[in-house]
Amino acid sequence: MSEKNPVSRLFSLIGRVLTGLVKAVQILVFLVFVVVILSALANLSGGAIEIPESAALILAPSGSLVEQPEGEPIDRAFLQMQEGDAQTVVRDIVESLQYAAEDNRIRAVVLWPDFLQGGGLSKLQDVASAIEKFKESGKPVIAMADSYNQSQYYLAAHADEIYMHDFGFVMIEGFGYFKAYFADAIEKLKIDVNVFRVGEFKSFVEPYLRNDMSAEDKVSSQRWLDALWGIYRRDVIEARQLSEAAFDAYVNDMTAALSAADGDAGRAAIDAGFIDKLMNHQEFRFYITGLVGQDPDEPDTFANIDYRSYLTAVKFGAEEDEAGQPKVAVIIASGEIVDGEASPGVIGSTTLTKLIRQAAKDEEVAALVLRVDSPGGSMFASEVVLDQLQAFKAMGKPWVASMGSVAASGGYYISMDADEIWAAESTISGSIGVGAIFPTFQRSLGALGVSIDGIGSTDLSGQLSPVRELGDEARELLTISVRSAYDVFTSKVAEARDIDPERLDKIAEGRVWIGGDALEIGLVDSLGGLHDAFASAASLAGLAEDQYRVDYVSRELSFAEQLLLQYARLLGLLFSFSDSGDARLASVLQRLGGTLGQELALLDRWNDPRGIYYHCMCELR
Repeated sequence: MSEKNPVSRLFSLIGRVLTGLVKAVQILVFLVFVVVILSALANLSGGAIEIPESAALILAPSGSLVEQPEGEPIDRAFLQMQEGDAQTVVRDIVESLQYAAEDNRIRAVVLWPDFLQGGGLSKLQDVASAIEKFKESGKPVIAMADSYNQSQYYLAAHADEIYMHDFGFVMIEGFGYFKAYFADAIEKLKIDVNVFRVGEFKSFVEPYLRNDMSAEDKVSSQRWLDALWGIYRRDVIEARQLSEAAFDAYVNDMTAALSAADGDAGRAAIDAGFIDKLMNHQEFRFYITGLVGQDPDEPDTFANIDYRSYLTAVKFGAEEDEAGQPKVAVIIASGEIVDGEASPGVIGSTTLTKLIRQAAKDEEVAALVLRVDSPGGSMFASEVVLDQLQAFKAMGKPWVASMGSVAASGGYYISMDADEIWAAESTISGSIGVGAIFPTFQRSLGALGVSIDGIGSTDLSGQLSPVRELGDEARELLTISVRSAYDVFTSKVAEARDIDPERLDKIAEGRVWIGGDALEIGLVDSLGGLHDAFASAASLAGLAEDQYRVDYVSRELSFAEQLLLQYARLLGLLFSFSDSGDARLASVLQRLGGTLGQELALLDRWNDPRGIYYHCMCELR
């Protein structure tokens, strides 16, 4: 890449200085708030989180379920203060339930999913599995919501009892795969989008070429979409012990179910077996109070503790000295794959390779688990990450890939050379294909009366300029590059997975595969969750079940960043005056703009030096 000119460097420096000053002011203001709040808490309770002797653990996930929270700590902290939790980390829920199962002070779990917007099916399955394991303790899990959307109900179905407000509705719509298409808009702007791809089913470039979904994309997507829906349907039917006929009748013909109940949505849900009883908020509080006791500070409700506060308290009180015990290191690789540094929630090649090297240099690390939840991205960045993983492997330490909701295209590329690959049955994987997009704007400029002309020293000079029509030689150059990138991808998969190249051609071509199908065709080794991957990595390192500890490797936070994150949620609760109606409206508006915004956001993140991408646009909406 060419060096920036002096003017660009000057403005870049000014930008960095101003950004630093803004961050510094934010931290200073935040710390003032923290000091005030901590002083007040210290006067009231000595500053510690107290777990009642008899209480319900409140499980109230909000926003999206994620493997890793997005953004830098300070940005997350201020967003949390203003809007509450926009994301819920799956591991936090799972660990809180694990501790609560053995804690005699926790008498029940109250699942309150009103503000959960969704998450990949594999993440919902992880939480549901933790709920089922908690139930083995003999303590009840009780779900309550004003209404249930599809994701909320999936979790509620695993509760012992499900309650809903009298005016509630259980809305299960099935899975949809919808994208925004920009061909007409691009033509109106007179932009020429030059697209190069290898793979009949490589559809991530289609939104810039078409106004609708191609037949090939529909064929490929229908298979994994139906498989995901089959998993959802099976899990809910088994958890609620419903008949298949009852489930299908309610979901496929809600109008008939509602009409049969004279328009009473709550009664329709009860008649179909989805809900146990309708209750208003006060009735529910009285009911749980009878199970766990009264809150000493608020006599009109039950004793309770939020799962985040509970997790903080038990981890602080139950720290064990395991120094010297071998580690299975865990690194989260979540989000789009981009070149260079990136904040959590986006996989920056430089950022991730630093973490891999950090794990490699730790003498206590015996094995590595890479948790991948990514639709891919930059080809170059994917290769940089794979190089570092292979260097880790060359040290004689095993590493295992654990796939989350999506590990496709570049997400599969960085996973393929693992000693073992574990996927959930609902993981979206595969998408072995390549695409490149090179937009030019000569027609847009022409419409404004701007013409570009000049001369160059070679035939290629100016052919790759975004303000001129793409030249024939440049077009051939990009075509060859994309074809070469595809050959590299497929040859490496064939070697890493020991798959015959001819057979691989039939399962590549950008086709997306669901976890169970990926296992059948050899793209993954086993089906299972993150804890299965821990055990696999430990076994490959020659460690027994009780001979290792799990260590999550992440960038070390400064003291100020740790303080910000620790108290952001508390401050958000204390200073939030918006009611649930405002929050729900914001959520609706966010969803309305979500599809378009997510599609356009990709363009901002695409920074591959050669403009070539291993990407799968295969996330459910």
